[in-house]
Amino acid sequence: MAVSEIQAPDVNRVDCPSRPVLEHVTSRWGVLVLAELRDRSHRFSELRRAIGGVSEKMLAQTLQTLERDGFVHRDAKPVIPPRVDYSLTPMGREVAEQIWTLTRWVEANLDGVFEAREAYDKAR
Repeated sequence: MAVSEIQAPDVNRVDCPSRPVLEHVTSRWGVLVLAELRDRSHRFSELRRAIGGVSEKMLAQTLQTLERDGFVHRDAKPVIPPRVDYSLTPMGREVAEQIWTLTRWVEANLDGVFEAREAYDKAR
């Protein structure tokens, strides 16, 4: 049964099934994986090198979660040694574009954020 058949999604509703999906794509590692896969497919080791600070365990969990949600495609090739490539699905590409816009905005506006923090801290 589709979600829309039960009740219209509303992310502000505590029991809305959109909340876990939102959490998956906006988690620290979810954002970085989606942004990194935006341009091309990557092998696991390439992703790990590209995304500073992510552990193997967290990267594996994040990829599995994003794959389960339909955002990431895992392509395991039957070769020796094994080769697994990760890429975005069409739905993954769509959400990655949204994430990309957000990450670029954050990078471009860091000075303003730091100024706001400083002003806030001085006022306290």
